[in-house]
Formats: sequence, structure tokens, C-alpha cells
Amino acid sequence: MACNLLKGKKGLVFGALNEKSIAWNIASRAHEEGAEIVLTNAPVAFRMGSIRELAEKLNTQAIPADATKLEDLETLFNKTMDHFGGKIDFVLHSIGMSPNVRKGNTYDDTNYDYFQKTLDISALSFHKILQTARGLDAINEWGSVVALSYVAAQRTLYGYNDMADAKALLESIARSFGYIYGREKKIRINTISQSPTPTTAGSGVMGFEGLMDFSERMSPLGNATAEEAANYCIALFSDLTRKVTMQNLYHDGGFSSMGMSHAAMDIYNKNLDDVCDCKDEEGVKHRTRPEDLTGEE
Repeated sequence: MACNLLKGKKGLVFGALNEKSIAWNIASRAHEEGAEIVLTNAPVAFRMGSIRELAEKLNTQAIPADATKLEDLETLFNKTMDHFGGKIDFVLHSIGMSPNVRKGNTYDDTNYDYFQKTLDISALSFHKILQTARGLDAINEWGSVVALSYVAAQRTLYGYNDMADAKALLESIARSFGYIYGREKKIRINTISQSPTPTTAGSGVMGFEGLMDFSERMSPLGNATAEEAANYCIALFSDLTRKVTMQNLYHDGGFSSMGMSHAAMDIYNKNLDDVCDCKDEEGVKHRTRPEDLTGEE
């Protein structure tokens, strides 16, 4: 239900690709709450996704821009301010991509050229967006900037690889720029650590379906959906959260505070039902399935 939380506000949304995108949901909810939106994504995303359809639905512009290029960002902010006839009130950074993950490279067999691209696209782009906006004085006082993160910035999750390093850098940028922008213009900068969400990019992470299931079993409230992430983000764009800044805010159903849940332990124990204790040649005890002892399959 819309409450006009963003009535009269103007925002720039990075990263909407298709209906699976969290950014797509956030842009749609912001529009429902009374905001005017400009959409942007990399030129390749305009060929791959449906961003123009969303722009038509929201009666707005979709402007191609490579967020890793300063000249593209300067043009983007100037065009956005021209479209609105003034400054903007909020910005969403929903950008992340790892060539190493896409290629199936493990963390201990990283291609460093790919690694540099991961950091540039997924984290340094955030710094470039903030630096460009500040240089152009593009964001109104008491504005809000939000970037989407993930708990892998704090905890090791198998298969997330160099994206974990990128998210850690992303959160650090939010704190460092949050101090500068807050001190100067009262602009708040936060990151949201979202549950694993089946977006186009997220689904490419190794073992993603298993991760989704594990996270659902571990979280007392279950995984947060893209629609729920949009609702949370709207609150951060609104005037209701004017004194929240430099924070990494978990929106994960409680996953980040859990050690082990009953549901997850139940599955673990079921997998132990058909195993037995045995010792190897050095006397070290292992859990081994009975068939492994006989060589039978």
C-alpha cells in the first residue's frame, strides 16, 4: 500500500535489468510512493534487459552509462538534473559483476585482470558515482544514497569468490564517503546486506540454489524477497531515516545473527543417519558411509 513516502522526491536508480532485479523493484516502489525516477545501466544491459520497458511504465528516461567511466557518469548526472530541472534526492547503486564467478574460477585460482574488473564494476563504481555527484553538487541536502551488499563481506561463503572482497570495499566506501557527505551536505550513505535473491546476477553464483535453501532454513523469518528489499530501501530514501548513515543494514530475515537453526540442523542430522564412525590408517576418526568401507556404490 502506497503512503506517499517519497512524494516530491527525485531519484536516480542504477542497475535495473529485468523484473528479477532488486533495482527494478525498488524503482517501481519508489514511483508508487510518489517519486520521479531516472533509470540507468550499462549500454550492454540495454541490449540484454528490459530497462526501456520499465522506463515506459514509469513515464521516465533510461540513460545508458558505464558506471566505471567518469565521463559517462558526469554526462548521466547532468542529463538527470536537466530532466528533473534540479538536483536529485536519492541514488541507488545496484551494480555487481565478477568475471571470475562467471567463468567458474575459484578464489584460489583467480584471474587478476578479472579481479580488477570485479572491484571496478562492483565497488569502485560506487566511489566514482559519489565523487561525481559531489563534484557536480547533484544531490540535495538530506538526500540518501543506498548500495546493495551481501553478508559475504563479513563471512566467507563458498562460491562467492572475489565478489566478497568487492562487497567489503563497497561497505568501506559507504562509511568513508558517508562521513564526508554527511558533514558537508547532511547526505546519508548506507548499504543494505540483502538475503540471497534470485536475480540474473545472483543466480550465476556457484551453488546458488543450495545457498538459497540453506539461508532460508537458517533465517528465522526466511529469506527477504526483492519486493521486501524494495520496501526497506524506500524507508531509507524517505525522511523517516534522516539520522541513519554510514551503516551496513542487514535485511536477511535474521540470517546474519544465526549460528545454527533447528531446520538446518535437522537436515544435517538426517544426512548423518546412514554414516558411521571409522578411523583411517593414522587413527584419525572420520564420518564415512558404510558403502565406502566396502567399495560398493
